[in-house]
Amino acid sequence: MQPKVAVAAVTFDRHEELALLLKGLAEQTAPIHSIALVDSGTVPATEVVNAGGDNINYLRSEANLGGAGGFAYAILAAMASGAEWIWMMDDDGHPEDASCLAELLKTAEEHRLDIVSPLVAATADPNRLSFNFRINGLLTNDRSRLAPMGYLPDMVHFFNGALIRTEVFYKIGIPDVKFFIRGDEVDFLSRVKKAGLKYGTLATVAVQHPATWTEMKPVFGGFITPVIPEGDFKRYCYFRNRGYLTRKYRNLRWFGADIVGFPYYFLKTGDLKGLAHWFGAYSTGFRGKGFGSPALLMSTNRQG
Repeated sequence: MQPKVAVAAVTFDRHEELALLLKGLAEQTAPIHSIALVDSGTVPATEVVNAGGDNINYLRSEANLGGAGGFAYAILAAMASGAEWIWMMDDDGHPEDASCLAELLKTAEEHRLDIVSPLVAATADPNRLSFNFRINGLLTNDRSRLAPMGYLPDMVHFFNGALIRTEVFYKIGIPDVKFFIRGDEVDFLSRVKKAGLKYGTLATVAVQHPATWTEMKPVFGGFITPVIPEGDFKRYCYFRNRGYLTRKYRNLRWFGADIVGFPYYFLKTGDLKGLAHWFGAYSTGFRGKGFGSPALLMSTNRQG
């Protein structure tokens, strides 16, 4: 019997991309019971939603909840629909072909998984991956290296296209709203690992999503790769959340890479303001501080 699947999706002022996502979901060969779509944008996506099908539960938010809050809201709505599986989708991503969901469900059953993810291929160049995988100790975004492997155990990228058993959220909770953006997916994966849940990636199917290669700044020959998001507020959230998570999970590997890699990158590029911004945000998060109203944080985290 086909399990009941609901989609948990978030959108923020990306109407063209959202239309492409809804089209891709409608074309899936495996049935989707409902789509819980949280819209935190400045311009409601009602026209796109009305054209997208009759199984969309449109959840308009007048507050910008960020990715973390938006996914938390969408997940709860999807759970309330009685779904057994929840398929996570961001508005700027979409399934690459109509069999994506069916193949994920099949793999989850074959390997008795709690979570299964497709590859995340770069929209601009689908032969490359939006996020790196570490294979035999080496990082790669070459899709052709992974696809022949089929199923990749103990590897997953949240939240683009991840299919998650509803029971998982009852065990470890939903994304933490306080992260707002950048870090909620790392925290969620850490909770997944701590709970001993079973997960993997199916390398024969993919969702397409814009790559973030320009944010990756490898140093020391790629041994350490600091991530430098574009925009002051995105940087603040990422640096703060990184510091917070490093201490929360007592991850000495992260800490060592951060206190060497980020200062080295900023000093090498002569960006002293960037270094000061990183140190301030990272140390604030490390102390468990710096969380609060996104609107207030946006106004106070603009470099002059």
